[in-house]
Amino acid sequence: MSPKNDITLLRINYLRGPNIWTYRPVLEVWLDLGDLEDFPSNKLPGLTDRLIAWLPALEEHHCGVGERGGFIERLREGTWAGHILEHVVIELLNLAGMPTGFGQTRETSRRGVYRMVFRARDEAVARAALAEAHALLCAAIARREGDATAFDVAAAVARIVHQIDRSYLGPSTAAIVAAATDRGIPHLRLNDGNLVQLGHGRRQRRIWTAETDRTSAIAGGIAGDKDLTKTLLQACGVPVPEGAVAASAQAAWEAAEDIGLPVVVKPSDGNHGRGVSLDLNNRADVEAAWTLADQHGSEVLVERHVPGDEHRLLVVGGRVVAAARGESAWITGDGRSTVLQLIDRQINSDPRRGLTEDFPLNRIDVFDDEVVMLDLQRQGLTPDAVPAEGRRVLVQRNGNVAIDCTDDVHPEVAFAVALAARVVGLDVAGVDVVAQDIGQPLQAQGGAVVEVNAGPGLLMHLKPAAGHPRPVGRAIVDHLFDDGGNGRVPVVGVAGSRHGNAVARLVAWLLHLSGRQVGLACQDGLYLGNRRVDARPSAHWVAGQRLLMNREVDAVVLENGAAAILDDGLACDRCAVGVVTDLDLHPGLERHDVHDVDQLYRVLRTQVDVVLPDGVAVLNADEPRVAEMAGLCDGEVILYGRDAESPALARHCAAGARTVSVSASHGALVLADGTRKSHRVRLDAPVTQQLVATLGEHTLMAAVAAAWALAVSPELMAAGIETSGLGGAVAEPAVPHAAH
Repeated sequence: MSPKNDITLLRINYLRGPNIWTYRPVLEVWLDLGDLEDFPSNKLPGLTDRLIAWLPALEEHHCGVGERGGFIERLREGTWAGHILEHVVIELLNLAGMPTGFGQTRETSRRGVYRMVFRARDEAVARAALAEAHALLCAAIARREGDATAFDVAAAVARIVHQIDRSYLGPSTAAIVAAATDRGIPHLRLNDGNLVQLGHGRRQRRIWTAETDRTSAIAGGIAGDKDLTKTLLQACGVPVPEGAVAASAQAAWEAAEDIGLPVVVKPSDGNHGRGVSLDLNNRADVEAAWTLADQHGSEVLVERHVPGDEHRLLVVGGRVVAAARGESAWITGDGRSTVLQLIDRQINSDPRRGLTEDFPLNRIDVFDDEVVMLDLQRQGLTPDAVPAEGRRVLVQRNGNVAIDCTDDVHPEVAFAVALAARVVGLDVAGVDVVAQDIGQPLQAQGGAVVEVNAGPGLLMHLKPAAGHPRPVGRAIVDHLFDDGGNGRVPVVGVAGSRHGNAVARLVAWLLHLSGRQVGLACQDGLYLGNRRVDARPSAHWVAGQRLLMNREVDAVVLENGAAAILDDGLACDRCAVGVVTDLDLHPGLERHDVHDVDQLYRVLRTQVDVVLPDGVAVLNADEPRVAEMAGLCDGEVILYGRDAESPALARHCAAGARTVSVSASHGALVLADGTRKSHRVRLDAPVTQQLVATLGEHTLMAAVAAAWALAVSPELMAAGIETSGLGGAVAEPAVPHAAH
């Protein structure tokens, strides 16, 4: 009997935050193998050889064996289709230039149904890779012995690459985000493009490509007007080429005569060098250049031609952090080949040239670059002309500025360039300088600053065609977070089933009384301070993200039920305080194949896994399995329980750690700081007694321990409990969060 090859994808779920599998986003796929449950790979003739033929790099997958060839060994011994699909997805992503090392496949309680996950930075890319891998594996299983038909792997990879190009951050933004990650600064992508938030709440900063939220609209407007920029720079002593605005081709020639030949003609507000013509020496060329420039800007400038190469200097926070130089591109005639053929053979064949951002140099397309075409015409040539043997033909006067020269910049040049950025008002600027030698002062060689650009591209400094890459992303992050901080506000996560809503609300209230502007997402709704801004149940990822994006909050409290963690992952990558109250099972978790305490433990430990090294886990010591999570915490642990003399609390206290317990004789909660000293939070007020009766002592202990972790004083805690208004709260278990 031959098995069917239709692996059914039952459910595809993108876990956007830390989850039961890993700290990072993953695509979780529930799949039903059907007949294939009885046919591991060693019972499918030819499958392993086909997979190796189509995806040779599977040989590099270690799998559980832990060495090269490990996965192939598993294939030959016999492994199931879910595990194979995991490795095919990962390999296709590797081939698409998006290396992905993490993947897991686990059985569920239903026969033939598996959960397969893999690392996924972007949901659309992950789904595209899954679709291609699913098609490839089904095709490999369906092939009969001896069928030589191959699956079109190249086309599949191309489709994934297309989705990557549509979905991923541009190189400049990605470099800044990577530098932020290296400093422990979280990020949130705010649109489908390159608008990114670094940090959370009140401590956040925002970038849009290489523009920052410190970049004023006025400065951007000035930088976009080249004539105004030049006027301001000249007034402050920055060397600029003299020039004038020309309203017509005739006026351009008159201006060129006044300035003196050669001249440059360019649009006043163009970008990327479009419409810029250099080294013009006669009326015909000047007038033709004016017509070209007029198509790319609102006004046309005529300026003195500055001899030398174009340089781009990147200024961040008032200092030059990188510099790159351009160079002209030439071809040499052989008496037989056309200009087009020579460009392809002598210029575009350079492996550093290409059409995507992966290449530091662009390919030259004569028909797409009007300036190149104009320069050829000035030399009496067309693209189909055949230059004489030995004739050198200028193709591009200032090609891609991509040769690193950071170490060569003269201090006087750096000062002039930094001054130019300050005069315009830009915190991050790309300043274009033309000079024969960037290692000499500009005035001495007749060099000049010709443009100041807002939101400059960083690729030339990240991947120069020659020279050393420069850490420009780190420079921008250090500029934005110059206090040395990580952009985080305190985040408290509350996980469990017993009164998680009440714990979260009480913690938020205590933090509010301590002077913080608190955002709260819980089953009761979404709160900013004391104001409920959304009455819908909000213990889920989307609500948490709304708070982390809010520029007003300086503390966030999130209720995280088991279902929310399983559906979306946690809303925050790390937290200052992680609370776990219990391991009570409740209806609804069966959908996620969670049926017992051991499985629930794996879910709720996520809240402890994400506690920062300088953070605190708050754990219920009266539940031994919850107390076990202490060993998973990167930071401090506060245990709470009714009896200070219980073995768990006594050991913890003896080790010098903090505990919270109940003193029945004094009607108070006891906050013990190891064996050194203790504090009391009184519970004898009538309102507080009602709160204890309604919610129980464990709810108060959990909230008090979390507040203590964030340095709220015992006196303020007592007042906060009494004034919280939760005394009439209904004791309800957490329920799976509503669809959102």
